[in-house]
Amino acid sequence: MSNQQIPFNKPFLTGKETEYIEDAVMFGKISGNGDFTKKCHAFFQERYNFSKTLLTTSCTDALEMSAILVDIQPGDEVIMPAYTFVSTANAFILRGANIRFVDSREDHPGMDEDLIEELITPKTKAIVVVHYAGISCDMQKILDIADKHDLYVIEDAAQAIESYYTFPDGTRKPLGSIGHLGCFSFHETKNIIAGEGGMLVVNDEELRSRAEIIWEKGTNRSAFFRGEVDKYGWKDIGSSFLPSELTSAFLFAQLENIEKIQSRRKLIWQRYNGALSERVSELNIQSPFVPAYSTNNAHMFYLVTESYEQRTELLSYLKEKKILAVFHYLSLHKSDFFADKHDGRDLPMSDRYSDRLLRLPLYYDLTDAQQNYIIRSIKRFVEEKISDKYFLQSA
Repeated sequence: MSNQQIPFNKPFLTGKETEYIEDAVMFGKISGNGDFTKKCHAFFQERYNFSKTLLTTSCTDALEMSAILVDIQPGDEVIMPAYTFVSTANAFILRGANIRFVDSREDHPGMDEDLIEELITPKTKAIVVVHYAGISCDMQKILDIADKHDLYVIEDAAQAIESYYTFPDGTRKPLGSIGHLGCFSFHETKNIIAGEGGMLVVNDEELRSRAEIIWEKGTNRSAFFRGEVDKYGWKDIGSSFLPSELTSAFLFAQLENIEKIQSRRKLIWQRYNGALSERVSELNIQSPFVPAYSTNNAHMFYLVTESYEQRTELLSYLKEKKILAVFHYLSLHKSDFFADKHDGRDLPMSDRYSDRLLRLPLYYDLTDAQQNYIIRSIKRFVEEKISDKYFLQSA
């Protein structure tokens, strides 16, 4: 390999992004909800049968819209995993919610569905599901709990584009279409990107008309432009959640190439898994687990080391080899902001992933030679550690 560093992520460009952005500029409308926004909405509705989609400037915005739509009030309780990005919690904190964090699963960083029900109280309003690494939570189990206690289900599907859940009866549905609301990200680290960007999917019929009003700064402006009303005005709270046409134009170029992008990412993921899963297990390092009910959209390939110290060693080793691997989330219940608000429960699995999870480079332009070098480097690390272990045992 050359001396050039292998980055953790590199945004993929299809070649059409700047052309479509120029088209939007030449068309004369670059503010939101124009032709490219409509093309993106139509794409998602046709490909995934999403009933109502609204592009947003970020997944954070989609989550904030969700908190408004389910009418979160000060003192309401919302259940979500502690091992997630801060936006998942912030969206509901901003509305005055009290967060009840649930621990992760032992076999996967996603939330432990069996621990949800014990956190429900009369104040609980919603369950926020995070499909970590694009791998589905057990949605049937979560829906059953939500139905029993009359709760909203909001899917944080930031990492889950093009991933599916199979119900016990064999029905398969795309993630983001199962709960009352679904939230996606098109940040540059995701499979499909727009630099920044996101989307709200509205699956609950009763929330659709209000969602569009909140999206348009609290006005019925969209209905006005469709000719449904003769003027538009202030109808509700809201904000400027919709992205510009420049963002939508960039996104549409990506969507046109979604199968090409996904095919390459899945190949890279499978090569990692096939080459490393058995070898790293010799050091008690775990590779990703994909439940039978979930597909894998190849959003990330991660390893879970035996200890914090082992992860630190492996990260340093890879850095010396000019390979930029990274760790991921820190448990939100232990954050500076939330520590004194947490109810005191230990969440050992969330802390385990905070201390031990390591993500490998995975992006469209990662070459076979670069990936082979990463794989060889990790195997060499394993071999050296095993040799050191045998040496110490025999000394």
